[in-house]
Amino acid sequence: MFEAPYPPYDPQDKSSFAYETVVKRWPVIITNLIDHVHRLIHDLTMESQALANSGSTDPAIQLKIEEGKGIIAKASHLKYRMARDQELEMIPEDGEFYVHEYNSELEKLSQAGKNTWFTAPWLYAECYLYRLFRSYFKQSTLWTDFDPFYAKKEETFRSSVTAIHQIATTMHELETEKDKLVDDPDKLSVLFKEMVQMCLWGNATDLSLLTHLTPSDIEHLQTVGREAQQARKEFILKDDQDAVWEYIKGLEPQAGTVARCDFVLDNAGFELFTDLVFADFLVTHTPYFSQVVFHPKLFPWFVSDVTPTDFYKTIESLLSPIFFNATMETTPESAHHLKEMVERWRRYLEQGIFRLSTAVEDGHKKAQFWTGPWPYWYMEDRANSLWRFLAESGLVIFKGDLNYRKLTGDVKWPATTPFATALGPLAGSFPLLSLRTNKADVVVGISQGVADELDEKDKGWRVNGKYSLVSFLPKDRRE
Repeated sequence: MFEAPYPPYDPQDKSSFAYETVVKRWPVIITNLIDHVHRLIHDLTMESQALANSGSTDPAIQLKIEEGKGIIAKASHLKYRMARDQELEMIPEDGEFYVHEYNSELEKLSQAGKNTWFTAPWLYAECYLYRLFRSYFKQSTLWTDFDPFYAKKEETFRSSVTAIHQIATTMHELETEKDKLVDDPDKLSVLFKEMVQMCLWGNATDLSLLTHLTPSDIEHLQTVGREAQQARKEFILKDDQDAVWEYIKGLEPQAGTVARCDFVLDNAGFELFTDLVFADFLVTHTPYFSQVVFHPKLFPWFVSDVTPTDFYKTIESLLSPIFFNATMETTPESAHHLKEMVERWRRYLEQGIFRLSTAVEDGHKKAQFWTGPWPYWYMEDRANSLWRFLAESGLVIFKGDLNYRKLTGDVKWPATTPFATALGPLAGSFPLLSLRTNKADVVVGISQGVADELDEKDKGWRVNGKYSLVSFLPKDRRE
């Protein structure tokens, strides 16, 4: 089994983001979970009292209240133990997958004396935390499918209405130029990079793409886009955009075959929306891909990660005339453009052009790996069917910070470590593109000079979200 030559990040270093996470971030997340369940119990209690006043009862409501109180008690106990650096407890046999796997990893940490909240490796402990949350709900009768983070995800998504409408109008304009774009790799190149950066930063206001794309505008975009990209370049510490585009241009799908791109998803809400836009661009406006498979997490994970429910609800919400509140920037035209685009996505889902990985053969089992306790180094051994599935892909795009941490093992690699080295045995398994905004300590693939300069001028550069990495590694063809 591969082992990195450097130790994992853990909270023992009080200057690390791992320490800040255990001291500040996790207790807040646990408190929010408790508060959310408590509010729901209050609502259920009011409902029960109203029934009692009318002379009836509902045993299911009473059971849900009691189970909710039990969940709160467990979460409160967890918060108490965490603050006092007590041992991580075994995941109970809850009927969910990977109980044995989490507990055997925990047993190894126990033998090494690294099984408390302030000594366990950060990546393992954070995955364990969300697996433990899952066990609280899974062991109940009436809360078993409850997502304690869904309301927050939905609220955040609603606040993105302006950017969503802007992008929808852009894609509408792009549709009118579709025939001209397909045969012009140079113009596609500019648009591809804009799509990458939209997904990278998750911020539509950065997009020079947001123009009405007449033919002359596309010409202008080639200039403006490059200028905007240049301005952002200092914040992209590793930039493989040209390399991945050159690779994509070399993909020449044969007639009658499927050229697939896979997205290993990160956050729900606006970020998932931008992923869908990017996927739409790849299959609708380029000749290189004909199918996209999206890989979600099977249960609520790291607060905001996409679950299958989130994925389908996103399509539903985008098509709802009442989900978003209208703003000064939204117009009937932009609303129509959004509906037009999302209906195309719905058709793509019906036709299998877009697919959720849970819908492919043995998809549920494949998807389990994403919520396991390990780095992705071990995919071939731990999730061979998933590894073989991704090996057939034309490009696998890993979104976000957690996926990057799992790709690199979240260990203390020197910043100059080549990306391929940090990927361990996964390197070369399939063409891999990681789009990551820095929100954790691990960084590889940059020069020592850049790292030293950033250490000098911006102490938080590894974790503050201002900087990013676009890291590409092609498939190793030696088979």
